[in-house]
Amino acid sequence: MNWSNNRFRRATAIAGLVLTTAITQISTAYAQTAEEQGLAIAQEADRRNTGWQDSTANMTMILRNKRGDESSRDLSVKALEMQDDGDKSLTVFNSPRDVKGTALLSFSHKVESDDQWLYLPKLGRVKRIASRNKSGPFMGSEFAFEDMTPQEVEKYTYKFIKEEELDGQKCFVVERYPVDKYSGYTKQVAWVDQEEYRTLKVEFYDRKQSLLKTLTASKWKEYLEQYWRPHNSTMVNHQTGKSTDLVMSDFTFKNGLDDSDFNKNSLKRAR
Repeated sequence: MNWSNNRFRRATAIAGLVLTTAITQISTAYAQTAEEQGLAIAQEADRRNTGWQDSTANMTMILRNKRGDESSRDLSVKALEMQDDGDKSLTVFNSPRDVKGTALLSFSHKVESDDQWLYLPKLGRVKRIASRNKSGPFMGSEFAFEDMTPQEVEKYTYKFIKEEELDGQKCFVVERYPVDKYSGYTKQVAWVDQEEYRTLKVEFYDRKQSLLKTLTASKWKEYLEQYWRPHNSTMVNHQTGKSTDLVMSDFTFKNGLDDSDFNKNSLKRAR
């Protein structure tokens, strides 16, 4: 009889502890403001994509006008993860011949405006992209220059909006507001899946606060049992009817790249 009572009291205590813990977690979650929740989601997504060191990939850019006519370009991309600042990337056009050798070097920064340089082989010189011009289209695509840099957490302020399913996946819907005064966007609305914290879709609003573009990322693949990358990213411009696909392949990681692979001299020799 005493043994039964002890077991009952122990079970009751455990159940009480579990209930108390659950209530505490729920209370903490609801105590967060929408801004705190949005920031926490962005920080978790960033945490899950840390430690890949460097990467390379091949990319096909497919440009599509409002009539559906297409043209394509082949590129190579490499990136370097930085510990104390934003990441670095180098994008090089391999074909067709009229753009071959064109290269974009980007230094993303957590707080300051990003640094970007464009090498134009026909002119034989490196052109710096001014901060106020980063909202312009990258090589005739629907991606702006500012879309071509890594999206550091500190580049935005955030606000959690709701939870919503997207193509059968439960997502957080978060608004993010660019800190950079030269950004071409007033806000972005991102759908982040709750399981892997991948950004599946982003809506971009222009300076008049009208919907400008939508980015959809698909065909995701996991690398090194941790890092997810989309193999297809489509940017649709709702105001012009044009769109651009970025089709990625041949990802590699931890190749031993360093700062010497990402400087203005590397632009000219990247062919």
